[in-house]
Amino acid sequence: MICLGIESTAHSFSIGIVDDSGRVLASIIDMYRPPHGWGIHPAEAAKHHEEVKDAVLEKALEEAKIKLEDIDLISFSQGPGLAPCLYKGLNFAQELAEKIKKPLLGVNHCISHIEIGRLKTDLKDPITLYVSGANTQVLGFISGKYRCFGETQDIGIGNALDKFGRGVGLDFPAGPKIEQMARSGKYLELPYVVKGMDLSFSGILTAALQKFEKGTSKEDICFSLQETCFAMLTEVTERALAHTGKNEVLLTGGVAANKRLQDMLHIMCKERGAKFAVVPKEFAGDCGAMIAWLGLLMHKAGIKTKNEVLPRQRTDEVGIGWL
Repeated sequence: MICLGIESTAHSFSIGIVDDSGRVLASIIDMYRPPHGWGIHPAEAAKHHEEVKDAVLEKALEEAKIKLEDIDLISFSQGPGLAPCLYKGLNFAQELAEKIKKPLLGVNHCISHIEIGRLKTDLKDPITLYVSGANTQVLGFISGKYRCFGETQDIGIGNALDKFGRGVGLDFPAGPKIEQMARSGKYLELPYVVKGMDLSFSGILTAALQKFEKGTSKEDICFSLQETCFAMLTEVTERALAHTGKNEVLLTGGVAANKRLQDMLHIMCKERGAKFAVVPKEFAGDCGAMIAWLGLLMHKAGIKTKNEVLPRQRTDEVGIGWL
């Protein structure tokens, strides 16, 4: 069985094609890049998705070396995400499903990050640190759902890094540039904000920007921002690991590509005797392949969904019928 997955939650419009053995036949991504100094404007991102969707589909089919009629199932990212962007994905998915008369499934974007991570790392039952632009959660499978053991109370770690980048003149996405600059920086104290098992990044962001306005070097702030935020993430992940008694940790989401965050989690897991794995870089960010794979898992489990978008859908609201 072959599934075509459409990802359109935010800045990326992507189509992935995956078979039921987990083989990724195609993964094409076209990212909306806002003008310098801007964040993502939902209407502009949605306009981008509409403009590129046909070309992305054509490239995906070409890469997979198949025709649209060879597809057995179509899945789309149902939420959470930016509503105008989500609707572009839903509408295109409906159009394609109607054209080839094949089933259509809506999937949870966050859970698809977990499942592509499990597929590509062979972890069985991990505590997952899911870090992306808008989302930052510590998750574990308990009693039929991916339960949330800790999360951001304001902005996601990726958005915090991007907002800092905009404030100091770095292009979007800022995360890779911050990681590079941090290598030559030294530590300066920033607020460390862990509230129970939850985290807050907005105050750290404000303090970092204030240091920049006072003339502190970008390199020192980048280093300190990473050290502080990633230490917070490692702390709550370790506590979730201890609480649940699990012995695996998965790092997934766009920020998972950061080597310093990987190093911190690796050290923590080694000290606890836990296995640690990172989703491969090509599947760390938003991509259609993860949507396609979750669609296959849900279809095989007999799960059906409504053709709707759910911009505020939580990870822990979704029943997991395939585990």
